[in-house]
Amino acid sequence: MSEDDHNMDIDDSNVSCIKKVGFASFVGKPNVGKSSIINAIMGMKIVIVSDKPQTTRNRINVIYTDEDAQIIFVDTPGIHKPLHRLGEYMVKAATQALKNVDLLLFTVDASEGFGTSEQQICNLVNQSRTPTIGVINKIDLVNENRINQIERKMEQGVKNLVRIIRTSAVRNEGLKELLDAIKTHIPESPQFYPDDMITDRPMSFIASELIREKIFQFTYEEIPHCSSVIIEEIKQRDNGIVYIRANIYVERESQKGIIIGQNANMIKKIGENARKDIEYFLESKVFLDLHVKSKKDWRNKDFIILNEIGMRDDLE
Repeated sequence: MSEDDHNMDIDDSNVSCIKKVGFASFVGKPNVGKSSIINAIMGMKIVIVSDKPQTTRNRINVIYTDEDAQIIFVDTPGIHKPLHRLGEYMVKAATQALKNVDLLLFTVDASEGFGTSEQQICNLVNQSRTPTIGVINKIDLVNENRINQIERKMEQGVKNLVRIIRTSAVRNEGLKELLDAIKTHIPESPQFYPDDMITDRPMSFIASELIREKIFQFTYEEIPHCSSVIIEEIKQRDNGIVYIRANIYVERESQKGIIIGQNANMIKKIGENARKDIEYFLESKVFLDLHVKSKKDWRNKDFIILNEIGMRDDLE
């Protein structure tokens, strides 16, 4: 979170509306359910989810507003050991999100426990000196003893721990308690965003993410992690249909065939399912025009794909 995010010019229409307002940044290793918790709280899919690790690549602000609070959730990539330049940017985006926020939400997967990776993230959390809520997610998968063990390790390890909340995003358990705890630990302020604004990302970003989610859902092995989606064009046609043209980039020519599939079955499946989600988000009919291209070793090319998917803007 940049200083500008916290010291932004406040919309005049919101000045009289004093609420509990603040930035709450999720932090944790990949696949602990950070994005799933946000979607469950919002009641709709805004950030993409997958059972494959390292799905989230960018820092995303999601804006929750109710009668007495506006919480800007910062969804971040999972902190992991990077294997390429893309991974380095992802980890940098996650660690930068520890700065200049009101609250950290240190999220642990209950089914995996509190191990070496969690301790390393705990050290980063402590370095930030930011008030922290421990979130133990996926409690539906474990017994009480496992949860108690994680709680004890959080209490021992997190210096600025203010609360521990148990959640299950898939069962909507603990989410109200989490919201109430966040509201307790953020300041009063005029709200930063209009009531109906749910993310600070443009539609092109949301569309690219929803397409990428379907690639993660329907393809396997290295393909999801070797793919990137770039929106080349969005326009509303005279008939009211929103036309979206997107390129799916992979690293090798052989991967193009997997994305396209036999008789183009895979690309059709990806497109049909992504289109439905985009239409739900836009509340409009969508024509989704997908193309597959290869760009060798794009995950190590700073000024090619990384620039186009907006990650450099996040980290400058």
